[in-house]
Amino acid sequence: MSKARALSGIQPTSGSFHLGNYLGAVRQWVELQSTHDTYYCVVDLHALTGGVEPAKLREATLASAAQLIALGIDPDKSTLFIQSHVPAHNQLGWIMECITGFGEAGRMTQFKDKSSKNGSDRTVVGLFTYPMLQAADILLYQPQYVPVGEDQRQHIELTRDLAQRFNTTYKEIFTIPEGYILKAGAKIYDLQDPTAKMSKSSSSTSGIIELLDTSEANTKKIKSATTDAGREVTYDEVKKPGISNLLTIHSAFSGRTIAELEAEYEGKGYGDFKGAVAEVVTSHLDPIRKRTQELLQDKGELTRLLKVGAEKATIAADATVRRAYDAMGLIPRG
Repeated sequence: MSKARALSGIQPTSGSFHLGNYLGAVRQWVELQSTHDTYYCVVDLHALTGGVEPAKLREATLASAAQLIALGIDPDKSTLFIQSHVPAHNQLGWIMECITGFGEAGRMTQFKDKSSKNGSDRTVVGLFTYPMLQAADILLYQPQYVPVGEDQRQHIELTRDLAQRFNTTYKEIFTIPEGYILKAGAKIYDLQDPTAKMSKSSSSTSGIIELLDTSEANTKKIKSATTDAGREVTYDEVKKPGISNLLTIHSAFSGRTIAELEAEYEGKGYGDFKGAVAEVVTSHLDPIRKRTQELLQDKGELTRLLKVGAEKATIAADATVRRAYDAMGLIPRG
């Protein structure tokens, strides 16, 4: 019996993933490899909507692929590729744009938030059509499941709507995917603002644990993390968001329960606990950073792995585009 297919992607928005990317998503992607036929994509075309420096985009794209492998995405188990290496993404993206209503696209939360913040003249059209390309990214590979965070639920619903609309209007081509909402236990918050999700869009990098930072840099950030009134190491998201965030991080890496950690650090205070968090995090991230650096030093091998993934992805994606084109009446090149 064949495995159900799952697909997800990550943007190369910087040279390093952060702790939230790993614990909130990638670690669960790794687990899915044993139970699903997994496709994972570095979505470099989506990164263009934020404005880019070409050299930095190239560097970040390769670094993203290297980190995925270092974190446990196995190119022999998963199809790992770069979005722009498969032209079918743009081809199906245009079809999705042509069956999406203008008002429907305008209601997407990400576009509304960013356009209201930047103003219409400074908001690129690509941000408006971003969800249609994202739908194409998914539907090309006919996955049953799309592992995403809760904040992506609206995009999955649009993808499902577009797939159903196409299937009803033209021909039943697309699998209707389901959002595989990732487990919520490891939602990681900014170390300096523990009420905000850890994110590259933060105004300061001091609250972000980056996977490729040195152990010394990350230890300093953890020991400087904002904590709360009192000195008890207890979990309370409302009254003690800072220490609760650190408890979540320790638990995610050590595998120990929050209750076990609370009991161990009873009466010891924040300083001891922050030191323990720093130790468990850096000891876990050190080999990941070293493996990533090894892969980036051998770009020929990394490029080869990505080429193999792109070739496999292209076979599946091109077959979907051919069927979609035919259903819409487009004449094959022959």
